[in-house]
Amino acid sequence: MSLEQSFEKQGNFLFKYRGQFPIFLFLLVLPFIYLSSFESLSDNIVLSYNYIAVILSIIGFLIRFYTIGTTPKNTSGRNTNKQIAETLNTTGIYSLVRHPLYLANYLIWLGISFYSYNLYFVIFMSLLFWLYYERIMFAEEAFLKKKFNNEFLIWSNNVSAFFPRNLSFISSIIKFSTISVLRREYSSFLSAITAFVYIDILRNYFKFLKFHISDGILIISIISLCVVLVLRTLKHYTLLLNEIDRS
Repeated sequence: MSLEQSFEKQGNFLFKYRGQFPIFLFLLVLPFIYLSSFESLSDNIVLSYNYIAVILSIIGFLIRFYTIGTTPKNTSGRNTNKQIAETLNTTGIYSLVRHPLYLANYLIWLGISFYSYNLYFVIFMSLLFWLYYERIMFAEEAFLKKKFNNEFLIWSNNVSAFFPRNLSFISSIIKFSTISVLRREYSSFLSAITAFVYIDILRNYFKFLKFHISDGILIISIISLCVVLVLRTLKHYTLLLNEIDRS
């Protein structure tokens, strides 16, 4: 098997289980937090970590929201069995970067990693994310190249894969839909909040030897859970979040 075929095979496998990536991070963050010396961190450093964590995660979600809100049906979905793309997205956020959702995920998890107050974990997460998602992106692009051929080649030659290299933004041909974001993104939001709560509990346990959630995180998590439950109920038991030609 050639290296190209191997990368594509690995990418398709990882694509199928990409939703389990947070579980790896939940397990791997344990030793980093356990070995951290939080007592040596000043209040200003802790506050800086918190601000960076929140800002990065918010930017990541804004990218996700815009991407999900401006993409048509059967693109940028949560499919896991196989690659799906009825059309090639080249406008909107896709005119700046070829994999905006993965860029958004990285920024969200980068923010969560900073909340561990451990720069070694930030670096470790970044390396792991790159190794994991590089193969997924390779497999996705192999699929798109086979399906859209020259259209994909022209687009990929002018748009970077992960970090934007130019700001030649082309307005999306799809109108932004708040309903799409509400219907599709509450689970991602809940996963991120869960990660922040998890790290907060771990850090407090190793620091004070007792299970405790910081007041701010507790309030945010309760509000978030209520919002998620409302959106999930609306999605599964009403037609309020239904849309034509949207995934």
